[in-house]
Amino acid sequence: MNDLQFQRYQRQIMVPEVGESGQELLLASKILIVGCGGLGSSVALYLASAGVGQLVVADGDCVESSNLQRQVIYREFDIGVNKAKATVNQIKQLNSSNKVRSVESFLESDRLNLEVMMADVVLDCSDNFPTRQAVNKACVESGTPLISGSAIGWVGQLMTFDFRQSKQPCYHCAVPYQDDSAGLKCSENGVIGPVVGTLGNLQALEAIKLITQNAKLKPNVLNLFDGQSLTWQKFNISVDPSCPICSHL
Repeated sequence: MNDLQFQRYQRQIMVPEVGESGQELLLASKILIVGCGGLGSSVALYLASAGVGQLVVADGDCVESSNLQRQVIYREFDIGVNKAKATVNQIKQLNSSNKVRSVESFLESDRLNLEVMMADVVLDCSDNFPTRQAVNKACVESGTPLISGSAIGWVGQLMTFDFRQSKQPCYHCAVPYQDDSAGLKCSENGVIGPVVGTLGNLQALEAIKLITQNAKLKPNVLNLFDGQSLTWQKFNISVDPSCPICSHL
């Protein structure tokens, strides 16, 4: 870490649980963000600000005017631009020292597996069950930690999985649904922007804790947030003995 980096991140370095050693870990880390919507917007901004050395952002959608209500990384002039490309442009303006790369398509099959394998941690900021299940499977198979977030209406959920450890539950254990017919979509049911931002910020926070080896990180917990009452519920996630993704490991 050079003098300019120390000055830039000094407020973070002053936190005892981070310190210089934690900041060095952040600067050396590589994080994959799957999805550049409401969750990914907050995640990308805060991880770039925190000094994560390498960021890979993936999304095949283009920015629409209806996104601007909650996807705070974009501006009106981004409408019609691929989201991953627009995200990279904003990150470069925020922190030019970041190494950031866009994948301007939806990650699938071999490309998904490759990107997951190269990352230190994956943040699933997607908006559909098939993608979440595919990302979970890729993370389980490569032993890459996964931080999953979602939001609809006034509520959101957050889960962290550390697949570097053996005999761990996975996203499929907690949410066995395979298709979107089992859940709600914000395009059909609406979502409050700050709720999405809250969950995205917390995904970024969990990533920082994981990278800096914070002892207070608690994986395998389903955290449910109610934006109207500002309350949380927590449920421990156990291995599903019949889970087709992780039970055989």
